[in-house]
Amino acid sequence: MKPTTILAQAICIGILMSQCSLVFGQYKEEQTVNESIGVLNEIMAIPAEGIPRSMLHDAQAVAIFPGVVKASFVVGARHGNGVIMIRDDKGGWHAPVFASLTGGNIGWQAGVQSTDVVLVFKTRKSVNGLLSGRITLGADAGIAAGPVGRQATAATDTRLGAQIYSYSRSRGLFLGVSFDGSVVRMDSLRNATYYKSATPGGPVTIPASAQKLGLEVMKYAGNATVANPNNNQIPTLKASTNNQSKPILAQQYSQKEVDQLRDQLAKIAPEMYGVLDPSWQRYLGLPAQVFQANGHPSVESLIKCRSNFEYVCNDPKLVKLARYPEFQSTYGLLCHYIHELSNVKTTFDLPAPPTN
Repeated sequence: MKPTTILAQAICIGILMSQCSLVFGQYKEEQTVNESIGVLNEIMAIPAEGIPRSMLHDAQAVAIFPGVVKASFVVGARHGNGVIMIRDDKGGWHAPVFASLTGGNIGWQAGVQSTDVVLVFKTRKSVNGLLSGRITLGADAGIAAGPVGRQATAATDTRLGAQIYSYSRSRGLFLGVSFDGSVVRMDSLRNATYYKSATPGGPVTIPASAQKLGLEVMKYAGNATVANPNNNQIPTLKASTNNQSKPILAQQYSQKEVDQLRDQLAKIAPEMYGVLDPSWQRYLGLPAQVFQANGHPSVESLIKCRSNFEYVCNDPKLVKLARYPEFQSTYGLLCHYIHELSNVKTTFDLPAPPTN
């Protein structure tokens, strides 16, 4: 097979992988939101063992992670995807944003494979830490097991001094779980997949499932925007931050296309590495920034990586690897990533030039 044919196939596969993952992602994010609605309603309905409404009335944020499971890619850790509803300083609720929960020392009872987790953020400080992109529970903000049922009736602010309270449920029962050291991280890729805008950089559309989750949270936690008793209006999710020039949280934590390509590349490339020996993993390795989601590597470093992929395509002895679907997917996404990254305009935050 000619190198140009392999390149064309790889680019097509890369673009298709990008588009298909977005379509599939939309379904997965919708499923996560709907599962979160079910978890919230079920955990609030457990007689004498549910989350007391008093714990939610002044909550600054509520995070829901359905089905947190043992993660094979992090030894001894649990991992789950979920959503976070955040209240602003005027009491209104923003549309849910997606996040992940991962921890190396999350302790579950023996034999439990998965559990639903709800985190109740009680202070603005804990929420501000979350809005920075990630928060380490127990280090950046104190966390404690939340009181359930009648336990909260007699509880005082002195006894309940943590910033975040945790609730977990498996097989219909509450479990004793330690969350110290666990990390809650905003998931920009999932937000970009779920929330769409009609125009680039324009307002995003809040899907019906997100609106439904918002109404459920308002039902249990209250909302500063009270419906007018003389009409049929219902409270709605906040469409913006307090500063109307800023985007809503769902839009703030969405991604540009180059960010999506980077994250998709970081997800697909390890599938190719899994069939390669260490020497070939190093040869076809990508810059560390691709996997750290911390900015973007230089175009020059990516072009150097691409030349190694091109070498594989040009060597007849390596045709088996060149035709391997995961190789072509990685190669195609890499080419697409370089193209998009090359088109990003560079801007500088410079002071005013000196006057003559």
